[in-house]
Amino acid sequence: MLLDTASLYFRAFFGVPDSMRAPDGTPVNAVRGLMDFVTRLVGEYEPTHLACCWDDDWRPQWRVDLLPTYKAHRVVEERAADPDVEEVPDPLEVQVPIIREVLAAWGLPVVGAAEHEADDVIGTLATGAGMPVDVVTGDRDLFQLVDDEAQVRVLYTARGVGRHERVTEDVVLEKYGVRADQYADFATLRGDASDGLPGVKGVGDKTAATLLGRFGDIAGIRAAATDPAADMAPGVRAKVKAASDYLDVAPKVVAVVRDLPVRDVDLRIPGTSIDPAAAVALTERWDLGTSAERLTAVLGALD
Repeated sequence: MLLDTASLYFRAFFGVPDSMRAPDGTPVNAVRGLMDFVTRLVGEYEPTHLACCWDDDWRPQWRVDLLPTYKAHRVVEERAADPDVEEVPDPLEVQVPIIREVLAAWGLPVVGAAEHEADDVIGTLATGAGMPVDVVTGDRDLFQLVDDEAQVRVLYTARGVGRHERVTEDVVLEKYGVRADQYADFATLRGDASDGLPGVKGVGDKTAATLLGRFGDIAGIRAAATDPAADMAPGVRAKVKAASDYLDVAPKVVAVVRDLPVRDVDLRIPGTSIDPAAAVALTERWDLGTSAERLTAVLGALD
């Protein structure tokens, strides 16, 4: 089980009442919400291995160099030597270090990679895993990893963790009219305002799916746009040609990296082999209450 950790703690922050506070008044709704999410998912699916995948760099410079608009609307401070500062509500920002402490105390491995996003860590760990993989995320971009033969699926949390959807190849095809291995090209063509991807102007979901169904991938679409004999309407042909500069770089921005050096981490579920003293101290300091009790119980049940 590979968790898109930021996706989950953002959902917890906005979905769990902010009245949950530690004795000193610090909000802990994201902390407790994330713990409850992990408890629910581990209890339901009983994974043997788990990784809390982390954004060591939420907006990698190499992606920005390729496409300057990439996530630009989320930046509140640009920094030369370190990752740019993302727009995060203050009451959530103070909880992120607590989340890291909690994950460590309960023995849940956090895996990140310099100059890469959690998506890239997930892509690497999901590829060639040698076992069934559940990717837990609210980000549709990770649909590109869905692979029935390799037993990789996405547990999509857009409607909530308790109402998550199991996304397989058939689900992607039914929803978008493209194969899962075409999803990255589909997202590139139609664009995504939430990630600062402009897409090909005038090409929406239906046109993108039609083009991929007819020509296979972006390379095939671009080749067809320059081939007078190809079955492509003049208007669409003009739109694809006009987006040439964007299509030179966007596919690399959208595609998750699958070959990061992160495979040597022991991802086995720890069971009861946590740091009991740290867990107790954190539970008392931050008033984690039943969230801590349930997480401890569900991990212990896997021993």
